[in-house]
Amino acid sequence: MSSNNDSISKTLIVVISLCLVCAVIVSTAAVQLRPQQQANKLLDSHKNVLAVTGLLTDGDINQLYNKHIEERFVDLDTGNLVEKPENYDYRKAMKDVDTSERLTAAEDVASIKTRANIAPVYFAYDKGVASGELTSIVLPIHGYGLWSTMHAFLALSSDGTTIKGLTYYEQGETAGLGGEVQNPRWVAQFVGKKLLDKSGEPAIKVVKPGNASADSAFEVDGLSGATLTSNGVQYTFDFWAGAKGFAPFLAKVREGALNNG
Repeated sequence: MSSNNDSISKTLIVVISLCLVCAVIVSTAAVQLRPQQQANKLLDSHKNVLAVTGLLTDGDINQLYNKHIEERFVDLDTGNLVEKPENYDYRKAMKDVDTSERLTAAEDVASIKTRANIAPVYFAYDKGVASGELTSIVLPIHGYGLWSTMHAFLALSSDGTTIKGLTYYEQGETAGLGGEVQNPRWVAQFVGKKLLDKSGEPAIKVVKPGNASADSAFEVDGLSGATLTSNGVQYTFDFWAGAKGFAPFLAKVREGALNNG
């Protein structure tokens, strides 16, 4: 004899009820975990900024960051330092029509489509922020590779020209090929190279693997078997060292603007 519990309507009620309960549990967990996720994301950012400046050591990352790093904000069009906009989120600002600029095809060499109007920069002080002795300037840069947008921090000496460090901290390139963009041995070859030439124009060149001259101030070897990812790195540098990137700010740095605070 057939049971009433076998009816289609009761089965649907059970399934829908179960889905609703699961949805409530997942939504509640997502809301409750969001502050912790944001804290972890910020901590990871602090860690990468410290790492690219060579200031990451054992100990509390937030304490190290607060001791050595000063976060400032730059109007990319003028190169001027500005106050941090209220509730500013750089990633969101890149996509918001009110806080970003859509790039033309000719401008968009890094394939990022839009660029935030205001970007963070990080001033690093080996002896601590209180010393006032600026040792590095860290720029956030990003550009498209073969499969993904690759995000990195670029550390420059206080002259705004010489590369002191590079770390790619987020990318989705092919593991073992383009993914080697995160290999410390590969990014290490950028250290000591010149981002800009004497005229202030973008000068770093990612050449075919094995073709970088040891005497060159600008050449680094590309990634073996990852031409399009290497091209993405080149285009990322071209854009962020250029007029729509940090060029106006770096020009002011070379003119000594930071010496006046």
